Amino acid sequence: MAKVTVTINGVEYPCRPTMGAMLRFKKETGREVTELQNGSFSDLCVYLYCCVASASAADKKPFDMSLMDFADALSPEDMTAWANQMQDNTQQGDGEKKS
Repeated sequence: MAKVTVTINGVEYPCRPTMGAMLRFKKETGREVTELQNGSFSDLCVYLYCCVASASAADKKPFDMSLMDFADALSPEDMTAWANQMQDNTQQGDGEKKS
């Protein structure tokens, strides 16, 4: 899987799905990540935040933004770019598994 990063306020943060991200999503929303609402920008924003917070914690990179601070600094274009990166990684991973 290619390294995915998200740049917020000029700082690059790691971003990847982890078990911690799934637990954070549950804590923030009360729902499992498998219940992500298709087409919900709110759900995607929360999940992106959770992926960045957990990947940063795992990599020992300081990340102290609240969800609202993160959302305020994130543009719709940033979120779309992240979703496209994740989709590309998933497709590449599927291609590698078939080989």
